[in-house]
Amino acid sequence: MKKFTPVRIVEELDKYIIGQEKAKRAVAIALRNRWRRQQVEGELQQEIMPNNIILIGPTGVGKTEIARRLSRLAGAPFIKVEASKFTEVGYVGRDVESMIRELMNIALNDVRVEMTKRVQVQAKINARNRIIDILYPKPPGNPKDDAEETKKKEERYQRIRLKMEKLFDTGELNNREVEISSERHAAHIELLSHTGTENFELPIGEILGGLLPRRQGEKKKKVRVDKAYKVLIDEEASKLVKPELVKEEAKKRVENNGIIFIDEIDKIAGNENRTGADVSRSGVQRDLLPIVEGSNVPTKQGLINTSHILFIAAGAFTTSKPSDLIPELQGRFPIREELNSLTKDDLRKILLYPRNSLTKQYIALFKAENVKLAFKDDAVEAIADFASKANNKMEDIGARRLHTIMNSLLDDHLFSMPDPKIKTVTITKNKVNKKLDKIIKNEDLSKYIL
Repeated sequence: MKKFTPVRIVEELDKYIIGQEKAKRAVAIALRNRWRRQQVEGELQQEIMPNNIILIGPTGVGKTEIARRLSRLAGAPFIKVEASKFTEVGYVGRDVESMIRELMNIALNDVRVEMTKRVQVQAKINARNRIIDILYPKPPGNPKDDAEETKKKEERYQRIRLKMEKLFDTGELNNREVEISSERHAAHIELLSHTGTENFELPIGEILGGLLPRRQGEKKKKVRVDKAYKVLIDEEASKLVKPELVKEEAKKRVENNGIIFIDEIDKIAGNENRTGADVSRSGVQRDLLPIVEGSNVPTKQGLINTSHILFIAAGAFTTSKPSDLIPELQGRFPIREELNSLTKDDLRKILLYPRNSLTKQYIALFKAENVKLAFKDDAVEAIADFASKANNKMEDIGARRLHTIMNSLLDDHLFSMPDPKIKTVTITKNKVNKKLDKIIKNEDLSKYIL
């Protein structure tokens, strides 16, 4: 994290998010301040609180994407929750503390996967040795043998074992069957045997081992060597990864680096002097308050202190404003940034420049069908223009409108492929106009389709 200065953080966010410079600047400073706090020595470190942020703006302008990219940049545990979910069943709602437990589960999984990858080399060695031990077990010693005879038997055993190792490494033993004891992975073994899955990821094996029921009384199973190897790598890796270290590291990451994105916070803003739904919204705010302020939340892994988790809230605030939140909660979100609605030029840039832009995504999808897709500059301009018009005529849903426009534009090709007659598709301004002009002019049709 030391290398990520605020300037560098903004540069990384620029690769995926167009515009919204003030918001990107605010989150960059907030992220850097976390690293700065950890460099402070003594009791003062615990007193430095994170600068929680409220992002204000319509849907589809980049609020969620900013928070998500920030967490990936920092390698931090991240979760998105919708504040409105806490009010769905009235005053009780969803348990507000559940977001901390979910964040902890995400961190546990991330840490377990990382630690499992670190021990892969040793896990593979151990699994290989176990299989060779099964295929060619060491013969028991004979007390009647003298020292010379014992030495000869040992040398012979080592020679044959070396040959077995070479055969294993070249894959010549793959079709042989071995009987392995692995009660914990009985269901996993059966799954591999029946599906023929060749590239089962180790973390999935870990999950399967923990979730699928154990088969009582079925402790051994005959499996092909190549599949047994995958299972035993998983098992050996789980032995090498200490659960207490996973829990300790996950807890540390959540408490010091965790990021919680609370969307639709405007939906729980309301005048607490009112009754009905507003009482529920006010109740949710009061439930959120201690977690955002900093409290100990009980989880299966112990108490999690939320004092230094970074909270990023977001909302459109079309019928309310941040000042409608209870004063105590307002005070816990000192940074407020308004995100701008996307202009036609913003939408054009979104189509072209981000690393995951829609044009690049569709080019990749067409390539999967061996079709070359290309967009002319004037076509991109026209698509952005239609998206902008649709946002102005109907509800402004920002860049999400581009998804609908692009799907409507390319729908026929997406349905027709694969087709040997289709080798190249070039999208021009005329094609865009022909496909979308009638839709955008017909108000009822545009509301239905776009």
